[in-house]
Amino acid sequence: MSVVRRVVSGGQTGADRAALDAARSAGISHGGWCPAGGLAEDMTEPPGLLARYPALRETDSADPAERTVLNVRDSDATLAVVPSGAPTGGTLLAVQEAARLARPCLVTAGEDPAAVLEWLSALGEGITLNVAGPRESTRPGTYAVTSRLLSAVLAG
Repeated sequence: MSVVRRVVSGGQTGADRAALDAARSAGISHGGWCPAGGLAEDMTEPPGLLARYPALRETDSADPAERTVLNVRDSDATLAVVPSGAPTGGTLLAVQEAARLARPCLVTAGEDPAAVLEWLSALGEGITLNVAGPRESTRPGTYAVTSRLLSAVLAG
């Protein structure tokens, strides 16, 4: 059984979307905040993400930074999956916000489920995990890497 009780993310393509799909596949509660109108790079008209992920809640604005901050705030820990390079953009904001709120945060390339499971186990049972990472258009393959990682982690 997974130590993760709930997975949250903003629903953007890439890591966020993989997190929601992996949680759904594992039968784990999922949700989080998304920009007003359910906007994402591949869903630019309302209801956007909300049609596919009705458990998401809209922020007051379409600014993706707002959802990032709220998802970090409303979680116990943040997992940033960055397949190559260092966190940038919204992923960097999530890492910085976790540090500001003194919340556990792990940045991973997504290749070592055992290391993620070890980190999660140290946090205790029943946590809400925020998953962040780049969108698919900026780092192609992020969805697949995150999906493989979380499928293994959420089953463990």
